[in-house]
Amino acid sequence: MKYNFKKKALSIAAVSILTLGSFAGANLSQSKVEAKSNMNNGKVKNVIFMVPDGYSAAYATNYRLFKGEESIMDSMLVGMHRTYSANSEITDSAAAGTAFATGVKTNNGMISTSPEGKELKTILEAVEETGKASGLVATSTITHATPAVFASHVASRANEADIAPQLIDNDVEVILGGGKKYFPESLLNDAKKEGYEYITNKNELSNAKKANKLIGLFAEDSMAPELDRDTTNQPSLKEMTQTALDVLKKDKDGFFLMVEGSQIDWAGHDQDAAWAMKDTETFEQAVEAVIEFAQKDRNTLVVIAGDHDTGGMSVGGYGHGDVKVEVLRQVSATGDFMVSKLDSTRSNVKEVVKQYTTLDLTEVEVQKIKSALKPDIAINEVISERASVGWTSTNHTGVDIPLYAFGPKSELFSGLHENTDIPGLMAKAMNIRFLQ
Repeated sequence: MKYNFKKKALSIAAVSILTLGSFAGANLSQSKVEAKSNMNNGKVKNVIFMVPDGYSAAYATNYRLFKGEESIMDSMLVGMHRTYSANSEITDSAAAGTAFATGVKTNNGMISTSPEGKELKTILEAVEETGKASGLVATSTITHATPAVFASHVASRANEADIAPQLIDNDVEVILGGGKKYFPESLLNDAKKEGYEYITNKNELSNAKKANKLIGLFAEDSMAPELDRDTTNQPSLKEMTQTALDVLKKDKDGFFLMVEGSQIDWAGHDQDAAWAMKDTETFEQAVEAVIEFAQKDRNTLVVIAGDHDTGGMSVGGYGHGDVKVEVLRQVSATGDFMVSKLDSTRSNVKEVVKQYTTLDLTEVEVQKIKSALKPDIAINEVISERASVGWTSTNHTGVDIPLYAFGPKSELFSGLHENTDIPGLMAKAMNIRFLQ
């Protein structure tokens, strides 16, 4: 790879921090700063690593505008990280996740396996070797790239059926997300023999706190976007995270928990700004639950990092001189969901979009959606333009990504890092050996 950068470009990071993180501060966020300053000298027994997939500085800014005040993460900003993979300046989630999990750059598409095919030890596996517990939470299939990299090794991220048994073989105590179709009855029966309790819906999750080992699979495939979750009996990311903490905190040795807000990325791929903001909102709610736990525990390090940017989101665009992100607050369904409500000729476009966005489409906008090969993208483009949220791609981009930390040893993460630095820093904070 052609990159030969210094590990810590502090001056660049300082500019990033001043740009992104210098805000007057709401009372809640200020209390977080004060709490963090009082915890930095503590011992780290637990690490909670949270990944808002596809999230970049532009998402952070637009979310602040969408919310109307700074997010809980703003006061936790400590640096940035670089995302390129072993074979591309633009990473995918498999390679970026492998860097987070193993400290090694690999090729796009590979799961905790080196470009040469060697299995790479993960931070989760290293933590388990010390006697600590572990957990994985995601709104994608739990066998999707980001959760998969922490407890499985396959040559291709597409091999989700091969990933599922590895999660159980690696004795991950808490497994919560979508992906029932990758866990056949025989595998679930084996898991039950190993002490796992198996649940499938929100109601069962609320009664699962007493479990010592837990598998929750809440959808055949991926879970619903937060905008559409009210049509299901699926739990929120916050609810899954809280239950994971309730189960894992029983281990007196401590734990490692990875929580992914998976669908921020998918919203970016669809250029669905409302979906992106709503799934960021539910991710922030999960962060709030984690910070509350960490404040009480005082021996928990929280690290938050998106794995890459998705969509090349901008703050403003289309030649507009202002930003109207507040438009997104009125959107109550994803573009995908709205398309499912269109009739065969799309003659009801105006009515459907009005129902779920409150927007009155112009005739030009109606025709754009009616004639589009991908009407969901067309709907999302119309909404994004109304909100002045620009996009440059339907894929990932290669920009550096904000890095957040809270709790004891959070100062380790300050500066501009390679994404491969992150698992080593978490291991250092926990005082455990982690070398490839």
